[in-house]
Amino acid sequence: MDIRRTILWMIFAFSLLLLWNNWQTHNGQPSLFSPGTQQAASETAPAPTDNASQAASAAGVPSAQPPSAVAGASETVPGQQAPALSPSQAVNIKTDVYDLTFDTQGAQLVRASLLKFADSVDDSQPIMLLNNAPGSIYVAQTGIIGAQGQTLPTHLTPFRLVTTDTAFTGDSLDVVFEAESGGARVIKTYTLQKGSYDILVKHEVQNLSDAPLQPSVYLQLTRDGNDPPDTSFFYNTFTGPAVYSSEDKYQKISFSDINKNKANYIHEANNGWIAMVQHYFASAWVPVQDQMRHNEVLRVADNLYAIRAIQALGNVEPGQSQVHQAHLWVGPQDQQAMQQVAPGLDVVVDYGFLTVIAKPLFQLMTWIHSWVGNWGWTIVILTVLIKLVFYPLSAASYRSMAKMKHVGPRMKAMREKYGDDRAKLNQAMMEMYRTEKINPLGGCLPMLVQIPVFISLYWVLLGSVEMRGAPWILWIKDLAATDPWFILPAIMMATMFLQIKLNPTPPDPMQARVMMVMPLVFGGMMFFFPAGLVLYWCVNNAISIAQQRYIMKKLEKQTAAAKR
Repeated sequence: MDIRRTILWMIFAFSLLLLWNNWQTHNGQPSLFSPGTQQAASETAPAPTDNASQAASAAGVPSAQPPSAVAGASETVPGQQAPALSPSQAVNIKTDVYDLTFDTQGAQLVRASLLKFADSVDDSQPIMLLNNAPGSIYVAQTGIIGAQGQTLPTHLTPFRLVTTDTAFTGDSLDVVFEAESGGARVIKTYTLQKGSYDILVKHEVQNLSDAPLQPSVYLQLTRDGNDPPDTSFFYNTFTGPAVYSSEDKYQKISFSDINKNKANYIHEANNGWIAMVQHYFASAWVPVQDQMRHNEVLRVADNLYAIRAIQALGNVEPGQSQVHQAHLWVGPQDQQAMQQVAPGLDVVVDYGFLTVIAKPLFQLMTWIHSWVGNWGWTIVILTVLIKLVFYPLSAASYRSMAKMKHVGPRMKAMREKYGDDRAKLNQAMMEMYRTEKINPLGGCLPMLVQIPVFISLYWVLLGSVEMRGAPWILWIKDLAATDPWFILPAIMMATMFLQIKLNPTPPDPMQARVMMVMPLVFGGMMFFFPAGLVLYWCVNNAISIAQQRYIMKKLEKQTAAAKR
């Protein structure tokens, strides 16, 4: 059998298998490829106790050494007992965008619900980005470390709430915690601002001892390795730690590389930030800029990982204090807002090597939205504009395909005439191409030029949090969710069938049959894609059909006129 037929059948069979597998998982059944994955993930996560901060404390305390000496450390302070965990207090603060829970054990931020974004599983509830529930650990922690043997307040140290008013009534609110340990008092202040996901975090270290202190502050994000609940098998988005610096730019670190001790990232820098990234959302620490810090990513337990930045505060004399001020972002991947917090923070929306194309497309999309006010119509208008820009290339491609379709019967006759004599067949076909002025690659090359743009647009639509919860018309209430009535996937299948009918029929009957089945396969896959992406493909296909029909009719008229 022809090897091409075998490959086509393998692709077709595997596509059907993927389609069936995702239909199973869509209906709550276990995946065919990774049975029991979710159960295993839950079992390997640290088991929380009645004290919420005990679960979060699994990330450990950095070694009480200078930043240059703590690489790979995840244990408690050497030579010291871990501080006894006292009953902690949950402090709840609600703003116009947040529902936050702080734990006085370490003054950690252990829960953060984003009130303007619905949960992907239960849309009646806001999404909880940070959490310390069983099987879902994701918390923000800080602490102070000093010289060997010093037990300064860390994220395991009991703090007390200093703030008396926890109601958010104005434009900002300071949530203040305080702890004393090792001859130092640490005052930790979280400043929440109206309408902002940028939390200002200030550490004031006061030296209460008779000897100088050389403290360092660490900023840490601890998360399990589980994928977000809305993760799709059909398209891949990154989940895990990331580091940014002006030297090495954006560096993503996979959980698997951490497990294998193969994580590659910049360890020493005086700029940038650290983050935990997932589809649509991110948390990030932005330390003091133009000041050296040590970055560290590590596996602290089974299925539990931490990323942290450690900055020295300098020498603090007895009776003196030192202040460190950082930014904590916990929220959506809003590129414009994140860019204002720190240079490069917006690149958590990662378009890869196509960023140079994708960024302008996103800016054009946001400009269109500022006029039409609907993201669905924004996708339609943007797709139309791109198709108009590339019309000259598309026209050249459609003309070539129309000519190939016109000589299709002659090509079939040649194949029947010459049979297996490839040399004579190729010679006759090349003569026909010269006579009819046909470039056999003319239908492909113009399309190849357009591919990077349309792939960039695909990633822009896939990565834009603006699509999440955004309605279009009638039954489409969320462009980031699947079409609830599967109308758009059905339209896409129909447009793909029409495109195949307009294109030249493949000379190989087997290829022709496979081509007719592919719309069913890819259309079936679109049942699991976000509605915004399927809308883009539907509009793109519809415009392509209209352009191709126009070119073909025009060419037919020219051919008929030439015969008169």
